[in-house]
Amino acid sequence: MTDQNLDPQMHVAQLGANAKRAAQLLRAASDAQRNAAIIGAAAALRAAIPELIEANARDVASVQSDKPASFIDRLTLDEARIEGMATALEEIAALPDPVGRTLARFERPNGLIIERVAVPIGVIGMIYESRPNVGSDASGLCLKSGNTVILRGGSESRHSARVITACLRDGLSAAGLPADAVLNVHTPSREAVSALLGASEFVDLVIPRGGRGLVELVQREAKVPTLLHLDVYCLIYFLAVADLAKAADVVRNAKLRRTGVCGAAESLVIDEAIVDAALPALLDAMPDCEFRGDARACKVDARVQSASDQDFDTEYLDAILSVKIVSGPDEALATVAEHSSGHTDAILTENADVAGRFMTEIDSAIVMHNASTQFADGGEFGMGAEIGIATGKMHARGPVGVEQLTSFKYLVHGEGQTRP
Repeated sequence: MTDQNLDPQMHVAQLGANAKRAAQLLRAASDAQRNAAIIGAAAALRAAIPELIEANARDVASVQSDKPASFIDRLTLDEARIEGMATALEEIAALPDPVGRTLARFERPNGLIIERVAVPIGVIGMIYESRPNVGSDASGLCLKSGNTVILRGGSESRHSARVITACLRDGLSAAGLPADAVLNVHTPSREAVSALLGASEFVDLVIPRGGRGLVELVQREAKVPTLLHLDVYCLIYFLAVADLAKAADVVRNAKLRRTGVCGAAESLVIDEAIVDAALPALLDAMPDCEFRGDARACKVDARVQSASDQDFDTEYLDAILSVKIVSGPDEALATVAEHSSGHTDAILTENADVAGRFMTEIDSAIVMHNASTQFADGGEFGMGAEIGIATGKMHARGPVGVEQLTSFKYLVHGEGQTRP
C-alpha cells in the first residue's frame, strides 16, 4: 500500500499503539542508554549526509516555483546544516538527565515522606511544517526526556523527514532501545493531522510548530493537551542608545540574520526623541530591507514606504520591517502590548528605568534588553535545542527544552501509617 492510500485514522492509531508500547520500555531506560541512542543518531546523520542532501533536493525541487525565498531557506539542508543537526543532538545528550529529578521533598507530621519527582510525559505528537531539522531536534529532546515521539512534518519535507527518522531509529536500535520511540506519519493526508489530534488513547501531548492555519486547526480539533507555538511577531522599541551604530547592528541582525526564523523582528517602534537620527541610520545600515512606516516615519525619510494597518500585525518572514513612531515610553508600551504576539519583544536603550519598566510590563515569553531578538532560541539559552517557543502560560513558556518535556509524580514513603 502506498503512502497516499494509507487510511489516516488506522495509520495513526497503529503508530500510537506502537509509540505507547515503546514509551513503557523507554521509561525504564537509563540516561546512559538514552544518550547512546541520541549520539548514535548523530553519527547516523553524518553518515547519511549524501542521502539526506539528495532527498532534500527532491523536496526543494517540488516547491521551488511557488514558495517565497524564506520558505525555501527553512526547507533547505546542506552539509553544514546537517552537521548542525548532528551537533545539536550531541549537545542534547550532554545535558543533565531531566528524568528522576527530585523537585520537592517534605515530611508530614505522621512520618510520611513525600517526594515530587520529574517523569516523562509519555507519547508526544510533533506537528511541524517546512523545517526538516525540527524533526531531529524534537526527537533528540523527547528521547533525552524519556518520551517517545510521533513526527508529522509538512508534506513538502517528506523525503528529508524519512531519512532523518531512519537515522534516529538506527541510533535507538544500536543502543538496544525500541526503534518505535521515534515514528513518522507517512501519509501526506491532512486527515492524519486530525487523527493525531484526536488520538487521546495513545498521545499525551501535541506540539504544533507552524503558521496560523495549523495553530487554528489544533485549537479547533485537539482532544489531547497541546503546547501551542503561535504566530510570531517580534517588536523592538528603540529609545536612546549611546552608540547608534551598535544599535543599528542589533536591529539589522534581529531582522536580517535569517528572516524565516521565529526570532526575526518584524516591527520597529522608535521614540520621536531620536527618530531624526536613528531612522536614517537604520536605513543606511539596512539597504537590503524594505521599511514600511506610519505617516510620521514617512516624513522623516523618503525611503520609507507607507504602511497599512495590517503591516503592524504581519509576520513577514522576509526582508521587510514595519516602523511606528511613538511619543514616549507610555505610547511605546501600549503599542508593543497591542501588537505583540507574546513571543519575543526587545528594547534598545541606555535608560535603565525605562528598560526595567519595559521588561516588567511587557507580558511576552521572552523580553530582551539591548540584544537581538534572534537569540530567542533554546540552543542560545543553553538548552541544547528546543522543540518550540511556547507562547501560552500553562506548563511551559518560552523555549521548550528537556526539562519542560517532563511532568512529575509523587512518591509517598511510609512505615505502615494508616489514616485516622
